[in-house]
Amino acid sequence: MADFKIEVVVLPVSDVEVSKEFFAGLGWRQDTDYTGADGLRLVAFTPPRSAASIMLGNAVTEEKPGTAQSITLVTSDIYEARDELAGKGVDVSDVFHDKGGVFHHAGTADRLPGAHPQRKSYSSWFSFADPDGNLFFVQEVTTRHPGRTWDE
Repeated sequence: MADFKIEVVVLPVSDVEVSKEFFAGLGWRQDTDYTGADGLRLVAFTPPRSAASIMLGNAVTEEKPGTAQSITLVTSDIYEARDELAGKGVDVSDVFHDKGGVFHHAGTADRLPGAHPQRKSYSSWFSFADPDGNLFFVQEVTTRHPGRTWDE
């Protein structure tokens, strides 16, 4: 079976410099800042210990800024991650879990306050937005589902 790994998620932004400052302020590693002769601008950031990056820039997508609404990051401790981002000045939501205990619904439907009562892996969340309103969710994952890793 061929390897297929998510490498880059393109993020539609209105101001590259404002976005650069925001993601650098999160402590994400800046991998690329390329400017082409035709006005193309590519900037890539990678969250700590992530295999995938986000790319933003000029002329990299026709999507309108702020339309990405479901980029999901994972962490092993939902409260520690929330506190870290809040400490960096990011406007973060309260931690929540879904009434059904699986994946959160669109919007705020069926959200209950706090982490999942048993801290069930994949079941606790919080969210934050970048300066354009692109929405990120942070999900607590403490134990991976079978098949989520491959033996090399």
